[in-house]
Amino acid sequence: MLTGSKTTFKVRQMLPDIKERMLSQSGVNARSRDVFGLRCLPGECVLQRAVMVRKKLTAREGRGWLSGTLLCTHFRVAFVPQDSPKPDDNADPVLLGDHDVALASIEKVVVVGPNRTKLVTPNSSLKFTPEELVLYCRDLRVICFLFDRLTPDAQVIEITYTIAKTYQPPKPGSVLSFQNAALGSVEMKQFLSNRRRNTHMNWYESALDWEQELERCGAMGWRVSSVNDRFEMSTSLPRFIVVPQKVLDTELKKSFAHFNEGRIPRWCWRHPRGSDLLRMASFQNNIYHEKDDIRNLEMILFGCQSSLCVVVELGEELPSPADIQLAHSRLRALCLGDISTSVSVPDDKWLSTLESTHWLDYTRSCLKKASEVACLLRGGHLTVALQEADDRDLSCMVSSLVQVMCDPHCRTQHGFQSLVQKEWVMAGHRFCSRINYHRDNDKEEAPVFLLFLDCVWQLLSQYPSRFQLTDDFLLALHDSIHLPLFSSFLANCQRERCKRSQNLGQSYTPVNGWRDMLHPDSSSDPSDPPLPPVWDWALQYSKHRRDRFTQPVPPIPPLQPLLNGNLNTNPDAHRLTDTIPGSVFLLSRGTFSCPANLLPWRSSSSGVYKKSHRRAASSENVPGLERLLKAWALTEFPQSLTSSSGPQGPLDPYEPLLPLLMGPCMGLWRECYLRGALHAQAFSHPISANHPHPVERLAREVQQLKDKLAQVSTGTDPNPPTKMAEPRRTDTNLNQNTNNGTFLFPAPRPQSTAMSRVAPPPTFTNHQTSRGPPPASAPPSRPSHKDNGGSNKHTFLFGHSSVTEARPDQRYYPAPNNGKLPKSNGPSIAS
Repeated sequence: MLTGSKTTFKVRQMLPDIKERMLSQSGVNARSRDVFGLRCLPGECVLQRAVMVRKKLTAREGRGWLSGTLLCTHFRVAFVPQDSPKPDDNADPVLLGDHDVALASIEKVVVVGPNRTKLVTPNSSLKFTPEELVLYCRDLRVICFLFDRLTPDAQVIEITYTIAKTYQPPKPGSVLSFQNAALGSVEMKQFLSNRRRNTHMNWYESALDWEQELERCGAMGWRVSSVNDRFEMSTSLPRFIVVPQKVLDTELKKSFAHFNEGRIPRWCWRHPRGSDLLRMASFQNNIYHEKDDIRNLEMILFGCQSSLCVVVELGEELPSPADIQLAHSRLRALCLGDISTSVSVPDDKWLSTLESTHWLDYTRSCLKKASEVACLLRGGHLTVALQEADDRDLSCMVSSLVQVMCDPHCRTQHGFQSLVQKEWVMAGHRFCSRINYHRDNDKEEAPVFLLFLDCVWQLLSQYPSRFQLTDDFLLALHDSIHLPLFSSFLANCQRERCKRSQNLGQSYTPVNGWRDMLHPDSSSDPSDPPLPPVWDWALQYSKHRRDRFTQPVPPIPPLQPLLNGNLNTNPDAHRLTDTIPGSVFLLSRGTFSCPANLLPWRSSSSGVYKKSHRRAASSENVPGLERLLKAWALTEFPQSLTSSSGPQGPLDPYEPLLPLLMGPCMGLWRECYLRGALHAQAFSHPISANHPHPVERLAREVQQLKDKLAQVSTGTDPNPPTKMAEPRRTDTNLNQNTNNGTFLFPAPRPQSTAMSRVAPPPTFTNHQTSRGPPPASAPPSRPSHKDNGGSNKHTFLFGHSSVTEARPDQRYYPAPNNGKLPKSNGPSIAS
């Protein structure tokens, strides 16, 4: 009898394993379970709950309070509204509901009691019953829950302790446990393995994908090479790269060793006027080069062009990853503050503190550099090569912004997703290191991709009707990068991504190169959950939220099927016709220069450089290149913004969308950075519906001043009849402004003011506009900018220019005798 009891007990212990095996073999999809009105994922357990809780709604959610039940699982903090419909148990699982927050996204937990606040940690002890629970998230959200008087005190204390002990501040090993909590069940693994990919976007994982992109761009003379199929040539480049047809793979293999991390010049995109955009790392000149190597590299660099090549050096003007990380940290401190202290920045210092973060400075510099490259490409029949030390950060930024400006396909949702997949995911941007999910190397952390999203938002705010994707889509992508569940962001290159998905380790030998090992790699285990791509939005958001990702736009006209995609009907007006074949120019720090040699080849260890067989460029062509950046706006769009007919649409849909870079034209992404600021500062700045926040009042005054300046510049009545403020320009072609080209060049006397960084806020005609409060503490003052002269440790393809240029953090204003905008700009507003 005793033996039978033991056997029965063992069988009962084995039942869960037997059930999981049967489900995995039968292929049953994952199903959601209804627990206290919550759609739980397979294997998800509710740890604690509290009834009669109210959630404070944001501006996008309609403001006010929503009553419901607060629950904590080992994966998320969920809120179930009181009147929410009953969940469908047969529906596909959704990782997060509209009112949920993942535990991995929580940065700190704060409770508010009678006249006091407290930061709750796993080892904290509460001596009072919390009245309010505030969750600070890494994506700048602040979620606030208010406990009702009828909520049992025991539930309030227990759920507070449960959240504080469960969310676990990121540390090595916690990310994997979080992934297993969400995706580790047998049902979820089976569900994700049967999940179909989005067929409307290009994934750039096969040679066919790259060939489709070549066909879409009309790029002739290029081919897809599989020379890096096993990552033997470069571990950070994708399996397939696009190179000139005339370069054989045997010759191509000799070129990888001459560039950092083997990132040779390779094709990214072709402008409809026949110009090619390339990317490459800096050149290594500490090794010996054969004569054939010189010829092969020149063929790769020039691609299909034989007349003109412009190398754009990105390391001189753009911020470093360390600068971006410091600016983002200061911006977080400004927007969220420190709830543990009562010190806050005065209202009249908020904008100057925003300026001191230098986040908008870096946004402006990236847009400026992308605008220069876009104007060069528009000239037609030349090659523009972006050069960065490691070709994995700023080159991703500039190449993506150029394509967003010039290619309407990249401004659609699927086109933008394909662009990120090509220029960031497959190109080897170090997402895992830059986001630093494991918090194991803070020196590598830098939100470069978030700065790119901010730059795209600046273009979207100035050209709203030219984008199919919306602000909600950019915000969803911004929030998803803080959730360590997606394969798109959890690796530094395609090789690491393949190793995890295939559970294959690799070893390297000089003879065989990279080869798969029989046993799994230590960092990859078959029991690890499969990670979905971030583009599977149905796993994260409901259909109602996904419908707001896009907006109607006019259809994109197809490219004319001309040879090499050349749509330039008047090429002589825009490009240099007398350029010597093989001429190379260097664009560095806003100045063109002519290197004496195409490549700095060393003849021996003595350091003597040998001349290339290409002819050196003539310095007489440098002014022509500078005119190339300006001439298109002065010749094709003579109408000004003050014409009676209003802004006109572009004659060519592939004209670049150049942004206005003046201080008042650069906005702060309020819906992202300030969406949680009211909750964070509500304790030091109480507000109500009848009394707007001080920052919102200041933003209204700035908008009123801008409207008055616009009325004065156009000669209209400064006191028009009372009417509601209009939103941002719905179809503004800023390229018509004849002084827009001058934004790309420094003014003789740049001025400095806090107001030049002010964000033009959205209109306040409705009550759903997010508002931003002053911070609780001011960030430290920014140290002096890095010295660009002679202190760069990287060796670039061409030498630095000897021409002294303006500092990269200077502002750019239109010429006073050329602009149509009001002469009184940022400084006069600040006064």
